[in-house]
Amino acid sequence: MPRAKLNKVDPQPDGTIRVHTTAAPADGDANAAVIKLLARHFDVPKSTIRIVRGTTSRDKVIEF
Repeated sequence: MPRAKLNKVDPQPDGTIRVHTTAAPADGDANAAVIKLLARHFDVPKSTIRIVRGTTSRDKVIEF
């Protein structure tokens, strides 16, 4: 969810993860923010995370 009030990672009961970021979706800023937030949340390097599908969509498939 780009342009949210706070940066946060919110696991859902169905197993998906909703990421709220204050970054705008322009120029890939929101995607970079999502990767940074997930890396911090799961305590892994940013280089191990990539967006497999959905770079221009709100719904994404992300690989660790």
